[in-house]
Amino acid sequence: MTGRRPDAAHKVWFSLGSNLGDREDHLIGGVRGLVERGVAPEVWSGLYETAPVGFTDQPPFLNMTLRARTAMDPWETLQACQAAEAERNRERVRRWGPRTLDIDILLYDHLILRDEKLTLPHPRMKERSFVLIPLKEMDPEVFEQLKCGLGAGEVRLYKTAEDVIFC
Repeated sequence: MTGRRPDAAHKVWFSLGSNLGDREDHLIGGVRGLVERGVAPEVWSGLYETAPVGFTDQPPFLNMTLRARTAMDPWETLQACQAAEAERNRERVRRWGPRTLDIDILLYDHLILRDEKLTLPHPRMKERSFVLIPLKEMDPEVFEQLKCGLGAGEVRLYKTAEDVIFC
């Protein structure tokens, strides 16, 4: 996958989160890891601090969303996400447990997909304020197309998009 040109027409929306170590560094490193694998960022949200969902006995998360373009197909894009997570020492020990980096594909073009590896659109994004609030900030038009509220949970702006630097 490395070296694929990101100049193709596929538009992808991602959600990134971290609650272990230097959370902001993990998010920035995650975006850089995606770029190294052929993802070209177009726009991103600010960073939002949120309480954990599911398993709640863990530190708060920093979350953000990213809209990008890529030449990769959805499964290659998923592999790029997992490789970027692995570079940040992501361990899958407990569902919804603490993690250095989590990268989810929210939307891939207008594709609807369900197989053993990937479901698009992301099946729980409309329930998660830590996804919806950054998405609304970053891409209000797409947020409106989802036809949903802002989800449940407390979300606090941690750093504006203008203050997030990837290079």
